[in-house]
Amino acid sequence: MATSAIHAAAVTFRGDPFLQDPATCLVYEPDAMIVIDGGRIIDFGPAGVVGKRLPAGTEVVHYPDSIVSAGFIDTHIHYPQTQMVAAFGEQLLEWLNKYTFIAEQQFAEIEHARRVAGVFLRELLRGGTTTAVVYCTVHLQSVDAFFEESNRFNTRMIAGKVLMDRNAPPALLDTAESGYRDSAALIGRWHGRGRQHYCITPRFAPTSTEAQLEVCGILRKEHPDAYVQTHLCENLDEIDWVMSLFPDRKSYLDVYAHAGIVGDRSVYGHGIHLTEQDLALCHQTGAALAHCPTSNLFLGSGLFRLFDAKQSARPVRVGLGTDIGAGTSFCQLQTLNEAYKVAAMNGTRLNAIQAYYLATRGSAEALCLQDTIGTIAPGFDADLVVLDRKATPLLEFRSGFCNDIVEQLFVLMTLGDDRAVRATYVAGERVYYRDTGCEPFRYPATAAS
Repeated sequence: MATSAIHAAAVTFRGDPFLQDPATCLVYEPDAMIVIDGGRIIDFGPAGVVGKRLPAGTEVVHYPDSIVSAGFIDTHIHYPQTQMVAAFGEQLLEWLNKYTFIAEQQFAEIEHARRVAGVFLRELLRGGTTTAVVYCTVHLQSVDAFFEESNRFNTRMIAGKVLMDRNAPPALLDTAESGYRDSAALIGRWHGRGRQHYCITPRFAPTSTEAQLEVCGILRKEHPDAYVQTHLCENLDEIDWVMSLFPDRKSYLDVYAHAGIVGDRSVYGHGIHLTEQDLALCHQTGAALAHCPTSNLFLGSGLFRLFDAKQSARPVRVGLGTDIGAGTSFCQLQTLNEAYKVAAMNGTRLNAIQAYYLATRGSAEALCLQDTIGTIAPGFDADLVVLDRKATPLLEFRSGFCNDIVEQLFVLMTLGDDRAVRATYVAGERVYYRDTGCEPFRYPATAAS
């Protein structure tokens, strides 16, 4: 692949604005050049400086009135629930039984799984998301279908087969033994293939026996560079149910700790109702929480205490999640819009620097990928999103009154959605272009086999 460059304004981060002065964490280049070769960024800085050292023959793409950011990262999302976004009227446990478990049974058919995976990945890219932590279903073919499509786009994805051996419809149940066997086979098939990562995925404590959770701990020991994902303290009735099923455990998180699945590369969705002891354990072990504001509001689950989780005395890794399909938008701009409101309802203020950090570098840190994705700098993967300041008439009008880049970013995350995503780059290749006038998606020529 030939050397290429992007010419536009750019923002990225060099520190955690929850723990440091936000102004010192933001890197803003109003006229930047990002140079890409071999899928990675090889140069970045002011266009007037970087442009003078471009290799001969470099193709430069200019995006006026746009801001380039590292691609958004979604730390909690369910691809099988794409078909049931906006399901009406239930809280978590009723919603699972009425909608989710019914939809997921259709993924026994691989052609259905392939169709949904195709729609799902395109919606992520349309919203500027280049990496996600993804729940499949209990069916092996749901995982194969997802990774096949991700491999075609060359996206860096983290995904796994859901494990459930109780409290779900019979068609969605496995066993501790079959769950171990199937997960091990999928790890062998997909983990580390191209840009794909495997994630050991017990759905949540109520749908796994102690024996199955112990199997997850065994898989984690056998494959320490694989990920673990599950749900945690999303809903008060859910927590009561967990404690009735595991009466010997001190807390919901202790159920997972006892099974050996709390630590680096462990990502827990929601964490709304965690105790101080639980937050301290997350800090001590390096476990991460996925903040899913649109989902938490839609299901009425509660308000995640973001600033409490990021408390400087024992900061917890926190990423941003859409949680489709309880979440209501694939686009992290809209997710940040709701994250701001959740923070305000908790008596705190989420500024734009903290917000975009959460959607990029912060989520990369939650996934232990902070040296690979989430930042615009030489050596990082060239996963990028181009945001259009004038995507809608209202955005164009309001942007004309922004006094600085921080106000502009806040306006984009409050008024923007997927219409504000002009282009999405994966490993240096443009895989989505809003303004093409025809099919906006294309598979890159360099996708891994």
